[in-house]
Amino acid sequence: MKEKVRTGLASYGMSGRVFHAPFLKTNPNFVLKKIVERKPKGSKEKYPEVEIVQSYKELIDDKNIDLVIVNTPDQTHWELTKKALEAGKHVVVEKPFVVESSKGEELIKIAEEKNLMLSVFQNRRWDGDFMTVKKVIEKGWLGRLVEYEAHFDRFRNFIKENTWKEEEGKGTGIIYNLGSHLIDQALVLFGLPEVVNANIRTFRDGGKVNDYFDIRLEYETFRVILKSSYLVREQGPKYILHGTSGSFVKSGTDPQEEMLDKCVLPVGNEWAKEEEGQWGLLNTNINGNDVRKRIETLQGNYNEFYNNIYKAIKEDEELAVKPGEALDVIRIIEMAIRSNREGRGLKLKI
Repeated sequence: MKEKVRTGLASYGMSGRVFHAPFLKTNPNFVLKKIVERKPKGSKEKYPEVEIVQSYKELIDDKNIDLVIVNTPDQTHWELTKKALEAGKHVVVEKPFVVESSKGEELIKIAEEKNLMLSVFQNRRWDGDFMTVKKVIEKGWLGRLVEYEAHFDRFRNFIKENTWKEEEGKGTGIIYNLGSHLIDQALVLFGLPEVVNANIRTFRDGGKVNDYFDIRLEYETFRVILKSSYLVREQGPKYILHGTSGSFVKSGTDPQEEMLDKCVLPVGNEWAKEEEGQWGLLNTNINGNDVRKRIETLQGNYNEFYNNIYKAIKEDEELAVKPGEALDVIRIIEMAIRSNREGRGLKLKI
């Protein structure tokens, strides 16, 4: 029988309830041992076999815990990850990795010195729509790519009360929140850009944090456009790709988050299968033949992230999400903020 990874969850807010606990429960390679929950939020009712503790210290002091999931407010990621690593724990950090790249460099160094696994929960790499976009590019169905545009929009025209996400401070706002996903996906596809040019705004009445961004990543032969806004009531396409042979347009949203929020556990062959009406449209020319058809969306599954974490810890498999990659995302965010402040594009120094 395989030895399971004994895991502790640092928080049972939305992230813990929706994105982590369900996979730790259903993945046979893990056992969820402890959850930090200072105020009751229903974790004991959902996971009666798990020990609920009041403090993070109780979690990292437990010698029977192998892996700690740091899914607390973004500003705490560096401090809590550092404490877990110093306590000899492997760590998965929620995105964004940290709010300052220098802090991420410190964490990577500690993990390397202690020979511990450190990764960041960039789960959107396993969205079915993104996986399909990646396939379209890799197959060369568009010819030479000239423009890639990705959106992560929501409609939230009010200021949510009593949440750190709406309070002014380093690391808050849509660029660290949703921007972490879009930038990570772009870097997975294309690597680091040559130039970063960004426009970041606060458009909601009474808003204290940025709620809109338009980031342009310039590459030698093509351009990447990343956009996100809290004021998009009528959703447009999520991905728009143009190449020398054709285009691919994909609307809709990967169903996993909605399913998890409704307490649908990630099990079975039909998990996260997208309806045919949401499939992306390919309009191109392949080998001299005009092609216009729907491309079936690949089946996404965030569980692949945790499968890789298990193998990285127990079988020394290469990490799917390396901490250095997550650090690059933070560096691009920092450059975007500076670009917006200075009103100009910035060349990346590698």
